[in-house]
Amino acid sequence: MRIGQGYDAHKIIPGSGMTLGGVVIECNYSIEAYSDGDIIIHSLIDALLGAAAYGDLGAIFPSDDKLIEGISSTSMLSTVLEKMKEDQYKIINIDLTYIGQVPKLISYREEIRSSLSRLLGVDIGDISCKATTTDGLGFEGKTEGISCHCVVLIDR
Repeated sequence: MRIGQGYDAHKIIPGSGMTLGGVVIECNYSIEAYSDGDIIIHSLIDALLGAAAYGDLGAIFPSDDKLIEGISSTSMLSTVLEKMKEDQYKIINIDLTYIGQVPKLISYREEIRSSLSRLLGVDIGDISCKATTTDGLGFEGKTEGISCHCVVLIDR
């Protein structure tokens, strides 16, 4: 068994919504990013890459590559899952923690888990999705950005 830890953060700006965990969430903010900025999927990809010792997100999807500007995070995830399948890796479980004052994820938690379950081909019971605020501390607390931590366990 192998464990991986992932992290992603992005600036948020006034807007009409964002995608988190493959789920479109209508709110008064958008994510400023080179791709679609789905930090939940980005932190998950980062954790998977770490667990399989494939490097990091920027090594596979460099932010200066004009060919991938605006790329869907689900497309990025699919590329990583194909490589893991070739190398016979299987996801055992996932633990995600979203950090941000906005949007509140409580009403989207199960939809995010379901989306990730479908995208990954993993039982929903093997995916934990938590959310927290920082009670006004740091860039998340000041509503300047959002972040996500992820831990995954994989096996061959």
